[in-house]
Amino acid sequence: MSVPSITSLAPRPYDPVDLSSRAFWSTGAAERERSFALLRAERPVSWHPPVEDALMHDPEDRGYWAVTRHSDIVAISRNSEVFLSGKGVLFENIPEELLEASQSFLAMDAPRHTLIRKVVHSAFTPRQVRRIEDSIYANAAAIVAELRSLGSGVDFVEHCAKELPIRTLSDMVGIPESERQQVAHAADAMVSWGDPVYLAGRNPLEVLLGSQMYLHQVAFALAAERRANPGDDLISALVHAEVDGDRLTDAEVAAFFVLLAVAGNDTTRQTASHAMKALTDFPDQRAWLRADFDNRIGGAVEEFVRWATPVMTFRRTAATDVEIGGQQVAAGEKVVMFYSSGNWDAEVFEHPERFDLNRKPNPHLGFGGGGRHFCLGAHVARTQLRALFGELLRQEPAIAAGEPTYLAGNFVHGIRAMPCTW
Repeated sequence: MSVPSITSLAPRPYDPVDLSSRAFWSTGAAERERSFALLRAERPVSWHPPVEDALMHDPEDRGYWAVTRHSDIVAISRNSEVFLSGKGVLFENIPEELLEASQSFLAMDAPRHTLIRKVVHSAFTPRQVRRIEDSIYANAAAIVAELRSLGSGVDFVEHCAKELPIRTLSDMVGIPESERQQVAHAADAMVSWGDPVYLAGRNPLEVLLGSQMYLHQVAFALAAERRANPGDDLISALVHAEVDGDRLTDAEVAAFFVLLAVAGNDTTRQTASHAMKALTDFPDQRAWLRADFDNRIGGAVEEFVRWATPVMTFRRTAATDVEIGGQQVAAGEKVVMFYSSGNWDAEVFEHPERFDLNRKPNPHLGFGGGGRHFCLGAHVARTQLRALFGELLRQEPAIAAGEPTYLAGNFVHGIRAMPCTW
């Protein structure tokens, strides 16, 4: 679906609440929530300037609509005919030729999105899911044992939270041992390019493109190998999956591999880190969970995800003139959903500032707000969190998190490092 040009639209004033600056995204979640709470109460859909940390300067970028209320985010997520993903899901405008290579079907609309997702989904057979689950529980036990062997005071993120996602991904797609850490580093770079500490003076576009090219090379090699010699892994399933006569090309497999590496890494890694800190800060919740872990961990995981909100923002582009939250949005304008705000909406969550592992209901937006772009890997992420915290609370029940160092940026709610002691 084509989107009309908006360059001829008259300028409108920007909202006085700052959601676009580097300074805003360098503050903590609690400080950002004060701005979100004000907007939810008074201006749930508001107009803002382009973000300061855009990857590429675009003189035609007029800004974006910020959507902060839970109900509006759900409505946008479930209306894919009007709110398109084909222009990208990040704040900034990225050349369309780069979008699919880095965002796969996240940056597609029907009918192509429907086809690609259907082929990918066909590879997630019950047998594949069972195999993944078995490896997740085995990896979680090994990772926590290795963490303990390193001794009290080590970095929880480096030696625990980031280890389970990369091992799970490697088992899912068959990444060789020699490439695993470099794949993890490249996935980090794909979401860390806006953080000055991570960049350490490097050009963000070069970091992003270099990491993307490396992940594509790994995927091309894996696809060629599995096409000739199929194995019991997801890449083998993907290259041989067929729906109504359609198969994925190597480029489509590679794009999905990038998406899997990034999304599969950050959802679990960041949620696990934030949850470990919360279990330290709220010992009553840890005690409640440990008292009946098997029966309580399912609901607890949902609160882990709400509390962390590992992905803070996703963008859509309006296909037609439309009204959202009392505002008239013009065709072609960007609409950014602030999941961090929606997950603290007091109209939906009673006392959202409380870390409540028994929260019911818990319609959080951690995996999106529903619709055709709902997270395909939500089940895998939930399984990883159940397995990891089962092992942590069994092997080292007194483990405690120290003060985190946060990753700056407007996309991932990232913890760069966090010591843990016992």
